[in-house]
Amino acid sequence: MLPPLSPGDLKSKVGKEVAITGWVHDVRALGGIVFVLLRNSGGIVQVAAPKKAVKPELFSMISDLRQEDVVLFKGVVTKSQAARMGFEIVPSEMHLISKADVPLPLDPRGVTPASLDTRLEWRSLELRRPETAAVFKIENAIVQGFEDYFQKAGFMRAFTPSIIGGVSEGGSEVFKIDFYGRDAYLRQDPQLHRQLTIAGGFDRIYDLGTNWRAELSHTPRHLSEHRTIAPEIAFIQDERDTMRLEEEMIAHGIRHVMQACEEELGLLKLELEVPKTPFPEVRFPEVYGILDRLGVKLPKNQDIDDPAQRALAKHVKEETGSDFFFLNRFPSSIRPFYIMRVDDEPEYARSVDFVYKGLELSSGGQREHRHEKIIAQIKEKGYSLKSLEWFTEPFRFGVPPHGGYSFGLERFTAYLLGMENIKEAALFPRDPERLIP
Repeated sequence: MLPPLSPGDLKSKVGKEVAITGWVHDVRALGGIVFVLLRNSGGIVQVAAPKKAVKPELFSMISDLRQEDVVLFKGVVTKSQAARMGFEIVPSEMHLISKADVPLPLDPRGVTPASLDTRLEWRSLELRRPETAAVFKIENAIVQGFEDYFQKAGFMRAFTPSIIGGVSEGGSEVFKIDFYGRDAYLRQDPQLHRQLTIAGGFDRIYDLGTNWRAELSHTPRHLSEHRTIAPEIAFIQDERDTMRLEEEMIAHGIRHVMQACEEELGLLKLELEVPKTPFPEVRFPEVYGILDRLGVKLPKNQDIDDPAQRALAKHVKEETGSDFFFLNRFPSSIRPFYIMRVDDEPEYARSVDFVYKGLELSSGGQREHRHEKIIAQIKEKGYSLKSLEWFTEPFRFGVPPHGGYSFGLERFTAYLLGMENIKEAALFPRDPERLIP
């Protein structure tokens, strides 16, 4: 098995013979020389085959190559002023591994433009485009950075269930499945299971997995299937501890991307910077006054809508220079039963949304750990106590103050990279219209 050599690998092998595999990104015949741009996961390398320097049969084979053929080249790495990387490979052998049909339904070079629907329909070809591949290498680095932060901070990764027996958030936007003849659901967010893990004595955990939401949304911000990273931490003072955790996770993740993905960021023509912490915080009920001054009306005890959220984001940016901020102390009437209320202001909850560039990326805060309060809030919300006993009963036996959040990975990747549609940050996105590939 030949590991993919990158341009950086080849730079140190000038004058030596190498073997390299990849896809034909492009073929150019200029007089008595054929140039092949060979692409693999490590980058793009130029292969130069002068008619006078290679065997006639090899020259003929190389001349017959087509875009996206899979080949193996053996040859010597030589310096070249004309090559983009300052070196190229002069081949001595070529083996055609797999031939591509023509015409291609999508141009991985990006020379011929294609609509988003076409690019998603032919996703495997689109992923061969270096700029598209860069997105997912960066997304991988984001997750690496987040996990590195949690692991160094003493968190354990927990694997919570994707199939649940009841609706976790009390809503109807769930995918129903047949579970051995019984009704079950794909999880929206295994929030309650993370809390039960805390109740089990693990005081620092994080969950990394897939969530589903059966929401008929056709916006560039929504997916029917998305990934989140979701920590839960015990023995907190209040919801501000979860805010400090989240902002440090984000800063660590961006720092890791800057270190690990310099080439990919350059390819996308992006410059990142580590955000300053702590992030600004905007609280209810002050939110109403700010929005009034901005000419945006938000009725009380109503969840914040997109125009109001964007107006707040613009306000925070102008006031602090930050694209990041926390929206805290939502009205308790619009928050789930498991969120802790402010004891001396019970009309408000210790509920926190994280907003980046006007888009909500996470929701969380402090959970209610007192059994009698949980029971009271379940009754107030009109839920069945019996159906939630599996969750509430452990809270009778001593659970510490705790909190956390669920952070959207595709949304963060898309907005960090300045992309207009979250689907471009999902490998094979699922939405109300798209179930394949």
